[in-house]
Amino acid sequence: MSDPIAAGGAGEGTRAVRAGLPEPVKYEPTLPGPVFAAHFHLPGEPTGPYTYGRDENPTWTHLERAVGELEAPGRDGVETLVFASGMAAISSVLFSQLRAGDTAVLPSDGYQALPLVRAQLEAYGIEVCTAPTGGDAQLAVLDGAKLLWIESPSNPGLDVCDIRRLVEAAHARGALVAVDNTLATPLGQRPLELGADFSVASGTKQLTGHGDVLLGYVTGRSGEPMTAVRRWRKIVGAIPGPMEAWLAHRSIATLQLRVDRQSATALAVAQALRGRPEVTGLRYPGLADDPSHQVASRQMRRFGCVVSFTLPTRARAERFLEELRLVDDATSFGGVRSTAERRGRWGGDAVPEGFIRLSVGAEDPEDLVTDVLRALEESAR
Repeated sequence: MSDPIAAGGAGEGTRAVRAGLPEPVKYEPTLPGPVFAAHFHLPGEPTGPYTYGRDENPTWTHLERAVGELEAPGRDGVETLVFASGMAAISSVLFSQLRAGDTAVLPSDGYQALPLVRAQLEAYGIEVCTAPTGGDAQLAVLDGAKLLWIESPSNPGLDVCDIRRLVEAAHARGALVAVDNTLATPLGQRPLELGADFSVASGTKQLTGHGDVLLGYVTGRSGEPMTAVRRWRKIVGAIPGPMEAWLAHRSIATLQLRVDRQSATALAVAQALRGRPEVTGLRYPGLADDPSHQVASRQMRRFGCVVSFTLPTRARAERFLEELRLVDDATSFGGVRSTAERRGRWGGDAVPEGFIRLSVGAEDPEDLVTDVLRALEESAR
């Protein structure tokens, strides 16, 4: 009898619960505990899978298999590598694939660390072109590119681009394509199925979902590009600790439950905000009237847990955050406890002073909507 998970035929909840688990062994735990080892017994020639802790670890192996089963279910010739953080994963792709004289295309409205990445790439003699995510604007700057970096939905503006269209255009020009899949998660979209060469994400966010693990990963087609990513990890040593890797794998078991709950509640929050006169610039790809909804519906299965909107002033936004009772004022997103922040406090994002990024958690939808609407009322006083 064939394995429905290995064949890609199992449901997403089943796959999440069982992803990456080893074959059962009598009297052994279902998910083996973390392996803390800098070195392994290695008599004779080093022909086994585990030699030194910077290169491989059995706990990473289970997690990498789990992520791979979610990002590319039933597909052969795909591998996943885990990293110490999302930025470690992002850096591994960019700096392993690009050389002096190459051109990279980045989103101009992406994660706030990308300007720092751009400066470092340019310091190495790599030309960087940028364009917004919305409207597939990166198409206009693809000529001559070696690598296209897509972030869809974008963070924090929640714009969406047509990934298939951009991938086809980039590949026609000989460019590789990496998609930052952090906000969507593998249950929201699968970039490799849309043609991308790499799916990259911060596992710190919704993948692990509890705000207690820093992690990143790269999933890609086996071959020289992924070999270069692996080599970069070895050289830089940007590896996760075994405890973090084990916690991440443990957390993936509830991913489908969390994502379904958080996505449904995010839509409820967005619908409740839609009629508020003080709210402008409301974005959530799951709203039928969102500018990105049609494109998102073609390539996403779930629309994520983040809602963004703008209040009239910085002071109003700060009062709103102070009045919330079920939402923590914190950065990051994707956790089971709702968080929100005035994104402009960090600088680096081209957003209004009153711009709010709200990450919807796993609270009861009615309670969260009530809290958000009450905080809006109170902040007007």
